[in-house]
Amino acid sequence: MRAWRIEKHGGPEVLVRKELPEPQPGPMQVRVKVEAVGLNHLDVWTRNGVPGHKFPLPITPGCDVAGVLEAFGPGAEAALAPDGLKTGSAVVLNPGTSCGRCEACLGGFDPLCARYGILGETQDGGCADHVIVPVANLIARPAKLSAVEAACLPIPFLTAWTMVATKAQVRPGETVLIQAGGSGVSVAAIQMCKLLGATVITTVGSEEKAEKARKLGADHVINYRQGPFREALKKILAPQGKKGCEVVLDHVGQDTFGESLKSLAWGGRLVTCGATSGARLEADLKLIFFKNLSILGSTMGSKADLLRVVRLVAEGRLKPVIDTVLPMDRLHDAYARLEQREVFGKVVLTAKA
Repeated sequence: MRAWRIEKHGGPEVLVRKELPEPQPGPMQVRVKVEAVGLNHLDVWTRNGVPGHKFPLPITPGCDVAGVLEAFGPGAEAALAPDGLKTGSAVVLNPGTSCGRCEACLGGFDPLCARYGILGETQDGGCADHVIVPVANLIARPAKLSAVEAACLPIPFLTAWTMVATKAQVRPGETVLIQAGGSGVSVAAIQMCKLLGATVITTVGSEEKAEKARKLGADHVINYRQGPFREALKKILAPQGKKGCEVVLDHVGQDTFGESLKSLAWGGRLVTCGATSGARLEADLKLIFFKNLSILGSTMGSKADLLRVVRLVAEGRLKPVIDTVLPMDRLHDAYARLEQREVFGKVVLTAKA
């Protein structure tokens, strides 16, 4: 099969397409024929490398995969039969893998499993003709969802749901500030916060993105390139009699974290899931304890929550947002599009040339 490989960390030149033996599923595993793959910043980090973190190179990137069930390993066909999944079934993959037996897994939060991993980061991902996954990672793809639409969902929508519903516990009537409103996580979070009855304020870097964010449901949009976003935020909050937001969602990191903290109301909650602009922070501890602020870290989410998210998408209550669709042989262009930070929604690769 053809597969993109990262054999060493570096720039675009380290992404090489190779011919590899067709993978065979082991016990309680399946092989999926890849139809579409959504890219994330995690794919950029896997290519570039992260100081202090070891990736199992060589590796095939691609975390968010939609495809067709193609072959069963021992025991897998019988395990999936009650769900109606068989050869040829359309599926979307949960990118998080875990042991399924430990306290964290059985308690409903498998990202805390000591053996937790992610497709494209700890094992081969979907930028290939085929991918091998455990049976527990299969989700039947709703009939109304195309492969491209389904590939927009796993990491960004699962991450956003965990941030919004599990960690921040957004409630009706609250005001939520969402940084970088055009990212995959943020376009999902905007929709989820509106679904839960919150007022949404988001930041973007262009008027084109501002219009798209409004159409997605954002109540207020701040173009941070036109001036300090906190000044604009104060003007939005003043008519509501508020001096801060109950919740801030921030995955930008170094460039925004300090101001995000200052944007919180007393007793506010900040949830972070990433650091795309850098990981070094400066924060005033007095601000945190005097105002009784909560800072919550969030990575991925439970398999059960992704099932819930896919159902909400199938019901039309959430929708995938696509920025760019490219054929698999243009992986370099897809990475470049993602790294330019001009996307609104998801960059998706398709198996069709």
